[in-house]
Amino acid sequence: MSTDTPIGPGTEITLKFALLLSSGELIDSTGEKPATLRVGDGKLLPGFEQALFGLMPGAKKSLEISPDQGFGPVNPDNLQMLKKSAFARDLLLEKGLVISFADQSEAELPGVVRRVLEDVVEVDFNHPLAGKNLLFKVEILEVTQISNEIVRV
Repeated sequence: MSTDTPIGPGTEITLKFALLLSSGELIDSTGEKPATLRVGDGKLLPGFEQALFGLMPGAKKSLEISPDQGFGPVNPDNLQMLKKSAFARDLLLEKGLVISFADQSEAELPGVVRRVLEDVVEVDFNHPLAGKNLLFKVEILEVTQISNEIVRV
């Protein structure tokens, strides 16, 4: 264990975290069980990782994450009007319902019903956290330098 290594490229981090909306609503958390990840392994969004850079073992921080650094802004092109006839007849269409669709490559794509009109349904394909300011509370337990790689951003 290294006690003098800051978080950065080529490090492995053991941490506890909680992700909250700015309202205080908990979105995700490691709870009492810490998580270990390698910087750049894709387990955290790049904006979250960059917010951690320079933190040392023992650090406890509350980091504000803007939509641009988190899940992106809301994209109006991801709001789609779909004909009601495209949905199963026995499906109760109501605001907030999450429906799984398949994109052109057959990958699963969740959509959230925003409005149900007479003949059409407005479905939002944005990430549910898009456009949201987030609070990322972290406690850094361990930082280990595992390589001397240079990450170009």
